[in-house]
Amino acid sequence: MDKLSIQRLKKTLLYLESKHRELKRQNDNDTRSIESMIKYLKKDMLEQFNLTDYDIYIKEETKNTEIFIRSVKTIIDELSSCEV
Repeated sequence: MDKLSIQRLKKTLLYLESKHRELKRQNDNDTRSIESMIKYLKKDMLEQFNLTDYDIYIKEETKNTEIFIRSVKTIIDELSSCEV
């Protein structure tokens, strides 16, 4: 993955994290729209950045957003360290 794609992935991940925090803050409120946005974001990240090329198990991790976020961070760290 090139440097620009890594930067785009980082920004997308930051957005996903913010939506995940927002979802946690919404106690009893209707959270369907945020949940669907998070689901779409994860699916889009998988496809756009071909994340399964870097972690073959990441597709199963989309069910749990926190684990998905950690996995993407690990991918970013690994790719960033290879960029030197």
